[in-house]
Amino acid sequence: MNVLIADKFEEEGIAALREAGCAVTIRTGLKDAALADAVRESECEVLIVRSTKVGKEVLAASSALSLIIRAGSGVDTIDVESATTRGIRVCNCPGMNSVAVAELTIGLMIALDRRIVDETDDLRRGVWNKKEYSKARGLKGRTLGIVGMGRIGYEVARRAAAFEMRLIYSDVIARPDLEAELGIRRVELPDLLREADFVTLHVPGGSDTTHLIGAEQLALMKPTAFLLNCARGGIVDEKALAVAIGRGALAGAALDVYEIEPGAADTEFKDPTPKVPRVYGTHHIGASTEQAQLAVAEEVVRIVTAYMTSGKYLNCVNPPKAAIVL
Repeated sequence: MNVLIADKFEEEGIAALREAGCAVTIRTGLKDAALADAVRESECEVLIVRSTKVGKEVLAASSALSLIIRAGSGVDTIDVESATTRGIRVCNCPGMNSVAVAELTIGLMIALDRRIVDETDDLRRGVWNKKEYSKARGLKGRTLGIVGMGRIGYEVARRAAAFEMRLIYSDVIARPDLEAELGIRRVELPDLLREADFVTLHVPGGSDTTHLIGAEQLALMKPTAFLLNCARGGIVDEKALAVAIGRGALAGAALDVYEIEPGAADTEFKDPTPKVPRVYGTHHIGASTEQAQLAVAEEVVRIVTAYMTSGKYLNCVNPPKAAIVL
């Protein structure tokens, strides 16, 4: 089976695919027409991507392409509707990076509360300003509002509970099992925004969540509250966020994802939001731990192997009627 890997992928995963009998081609840093050419030239049946976008041009490049695997959880970078029309199945690796994203979220919460980035910057410039930075409120007893109580939201809640934080969540689905386990309370989104000292977003990207947090929602938050987005760029209206922080309506924010992100091969970052004082930023690396990437690679190999040996589509987000989804 011909497999094209279009993004960074663990060497262990590549070796396992080859051991399973796959002919593996690696072409990273491509997009649009160049990626379409690679799909056509490789005659791949399976395309593996992470952040690379897969649009109609790529999907139409070769009749051999039958399966796209997102080496991660969300599939908003893939035109699933067009893939479905062409009979191409799309599978993902849900839950493999949940702990990694949760760990980054907790780290950013502490960094915001203690202003670790600002302190480090001052020290590197030779500035000692202990009085300015001795004003942290602490996490114990503070209210954490989790928007989206899926796998990542759950892992965040577990860790926040260890800090003795009060926990509330907003989700379209009630989770009484988790409420009993974690002592977390379900509320409507406006109430969560009003009540929380920290708001962390863990919902999928896409049209349903674009600018889920805009000027109207930010206005509901406490001026002492912090907003975190380690989910998908576009969930937060970043212009509205900059305005809210600039006028003191919000204490700060931490972002791992952005409305404007470079392509896989680009090094220039054009999104202005992290330049706003009290906004901390990381490089969309929430899932980028060795543990998480190895887990994702193992899951990708499992999906490819199942497809090769039995024709089954594991974790398929657009299964045909005859497909078996495990």
